Amino acid sequence: MIYLDNASTTYPKPGRVAAAMQAYLTQSGVSPGRGGYAAAVSAERMLADVRRRLTQLVRGDEPTRMIFAANGTDALNLAIHGVLRAGDHVVTTALEHNSVSRPLETLRRRGMITLTRVGFGADGVIDPGEIARAITPQTRLVALNHASNVTGAIQPAREVGAITARHDVLFLLDAAQTIGVIDIDISAWRVDLLAFPAHKELLGPPGVGALFVGPEVDIVPVRQGGTGGDSADPLQPPDWPSRLESGTPNTVGIAGLAAALHGLEPLKTLATVRACMAHFLDGVAEVPGIHRVGTAPVDRCVGTASVIIDGIGVEEAGAILDESFDIAVRAGLHCAPYAHRQYGTFPDGTIRVSPGPFTTPREIDAAVAAFRAIAEEVRN
Repeated sequence: MIYLDNASTTYPKPGRVAAAMQAYLTQSGVSPGRGGYAAAVSAERMLADVRRRLTQLVRGDEPTRMIFAANGTDALNLAIHGVLRAGDHVVTTALEHNSVSRPLETLRRRGMITLTRVGFGADGVIDPGEIARAITPQTRLVALNHASNVTGAIQPAREVGAITARHDVLFLLDAAQTIGVIDIDISAWRVDLLAFPAHKELLGPPGVGALFVGPEVDIVPVRQGGTGGDSADPLQPPDWPSRLESGTPNTVGIAGLAAALHGLEPLKTLATVRACMAHFLDGVAEVPGIHRVGTAPVDRCVGTASVIIDGIGVEEAGAILDESFDIAVRAGLHCAPYAHRQYGTFPDGTIRVSPGPFTTPREIDAAVAAFRAIAEEVRN
């Protein structure tokens, strides 16, 4: 299989990830922090080390405020439901994944918040000035997708952070498509809340995510339960990370993430996926009937692009790529319906191509040939 759906989840994972997960299950397998014996203490130390490395990766402080979650969606929900109050106004964009759009729309329909969704340019990039103009005295939160999971276009997070800081508004950055390939600096960018999963360019397993909560953020726990400590308190402990973490964490998944982080090479990965993306786009650019959606240059994108082929639906094209060419792509709306509405590709969506760190030029050549063959077959 030629796998070109890395924007969904990276595959294959490095061998060290599976090895670390198997080692945890066979050699330890205990709950972290749920006992004073050596194995439990060791597991807790492993979690603390991963918190520290993730915090360093995004140039943050206070690793205890790096909260483990079930995935990126879970982390975003912890942030959104944890900081918003009745009467708040939120500014977001048409680029957002449903992990942001659906919680916000749910709160809006309940009458709890008001919501402004700003659009983007032909290149798929928002204008920070539109964010600034949308802020009102009731605005509490700005939520921004750091890079579109439809077109790969990277958004001006630093500029938006400067705006939110000036207006004393919280800034939530969804780094699902960028952490592990883009140098993120939450301190310099004034990011208050950073959410991301482990299973994309961090090369970790599914079932793990994280939310970094800035030191000035007042956030309410949306879950309550066991934390392994201070069991006599009838309420959720106020200390970090227990404040937002309840129940046994996915320790085996975090062990896999720990192994992934040891060999992470963001700059090398970014160079690889951009080179593959440029190769693919150059290859299909001259094919009649194939059109790219979004115009951002490759050096302003992560390794993701969307195309459509005249005369054939995206789902059918995706099926042909799978069944006839053994090429895996993502066809549809990519959980970003508002972006497709603005692009005019709703309700069918696009064919999304997203190479990963292990994609080869030969695989891209095969993909270009397959797209060319489908387009030619449709024309004839």
